[in-house]
Amino acid sequence: MANQLTAKDLEVIAGILKAEGMACKKARVYSKTLTDTALAACMQDVADCHQERFNKLLKMLEGK
Repeated sequence: MANQLTAKDLEVIAGILKAEGMACKKARVYSKTLTDTALAACMQDVADCHQERFNKLLKMLEGK
């Protein structure tokens, strides 16, 4: 089937998931520790973007 993922595809996707997860976690930590409210809000937005990408990629893998 053309839609089958190879082992290499899965390896690459796993790396992207890991990177998105780490970026999200770091941005959330920064958003909670920054004293500048504008920067904290910006970091929250960054975290939300990474979380959204992570979730979309997972849904693609699950076939939903």
